[in-house]
Amino acid sequence: MKRLDKIILNLKLKPHPEGGFYRETYRSYGEIKQDSLDTKFKGKRNYSTCIYFLLTSEVFSAFHRINQDEIWHFYDGSPINLHIITPEGEYSKTVIGRDIDHEQVPQFIVPGGCWFAATVINKNDYSLVGCTVSPGFDFLDFELPSRNDLIIKFPQHKKIITELTKK
Repeated sequence: MKRLDKIILNLKLKPHPEGGFYRETYRSYGEIKQDSLDTKFKGKRNYSTCIYFLLTSEVFSAFHRINQDEIWHFYDGSPINLHIITPEGEYSKTVIGRDIDHEQVPQFIVPGGCWFAATVINKNDYSLVGCTVSPGFDFLDFELPSRNDLIIKFPQHKKIITELTKK
């Protein structure tokens, strides 16, 4: 059995709608009531949630956004490129990995409301990361736009949007 198959099996990962594989590993018992949350949230949220997230060089994480900040933690495999477009249209790329001597970071925070996508840097490889979200993740907060919708918002980033969205 390949290493990738073992990781998926041992960590009990399942396909994620944005691409890759995941499993929720933590959802806080405590909750935040809706009247204590920003108006962009509908309903209550747990204090925090955490997942394993696995990408391969053949499968990218498509541009998406959530309302909350999302903290990425690097665990194993190839470093990844994390692509971000702010609501104002500024693009940036951060390399998440373990080689801090070469400007990789083992942890990175994507601000809530930003569009982001991820790709595995090394060919024929995988990346295993963790993602922590607070207030806790709910699919009500998840937005996976069409390629055309995102290009209309940010035509200056058409090339990277085309590469990292589903039709």
